[in-house]
Amino acid sequence: MSYWSLHPVQLLTFDLDDTLWPCMPVIQAAERAVHDWFREAVPVIAECYDIDSLREHRIRVARENPYRAHDLTGIRLHGYRHLARRHGLDEAIAEQANAIFRRERNKVTPWPEVAEALRTLREYFVLVAVSNGNAQIEHTPLADCFHHAFMAEEVGAAKPDPALFHAAADVSGIPLSRAVHVGDDPHRDVEAARRMGMQTVWVNRNGMVWPEDLPPPDHTVSDLCALVALLLDDH
Repeated sequence: MSYWSLHPVQLLTFDLDDTLWPCMPVIQAAERAVHDWFREAVPVIAECYDIDSLREHRIRVARENPYRAHDLTGIRLHGYRHLARRHGLDEAIAEQANAIFRRERNKVTPWPEVAEALRTLREYFVLVAVSNGNAQIEHTPLADCFHHAFMAEEVGAAKPDPALFHAAADVSGIPLSRAVHVGDDPHRDVEAARRMGMQTVWVNRNGMVWPEDLPPPDHTVSDLCALVALLLDDH
């Protein structure tokens, strides 16, 4: 009898960024799109700030507002508003810039095996996306792969806080003792889920070394094909 037979699983929660798709390329593309829009619509901003300095400004805003650190969309909007006020501009430009960023942020490119693997798993389990990022799963290529999705900004806290896991359990009606969390971050994903009594799968696509200060995950996979094989062994 397998591990999963001894510990019946009904709910799968998934991290998104760097678990199902590479995060940095889409963030960089979204930042370029915003800067391109500034250059056309608000040239004073583009002349005063390149992409790197805009990013540095946003990071400063986040550090100055730690109570809002989980709300990436709100932090970015707050930063754009600050720039508009600094240059005597209509704050409506902040809303427009933020809308452009969000649109581009959703143009993710999942790793090749991801969509098929998720659709297979969806036939057997309830799938819930739980992300610290602000990609809107319903506007991505994986829109039909999940039953539910939550972002940190929606629940008021980011992993390793348990709020996202609680949201998944509440919406599905499945206790976390019957859940497996799948993610790439040892601390924010694996350790955070383990503390909630969840079973854990570490997605290690790049051969990273597990941190010595943490208990190991229940399982490690290199991609979602391996996850499907692991979870459906008895089905």
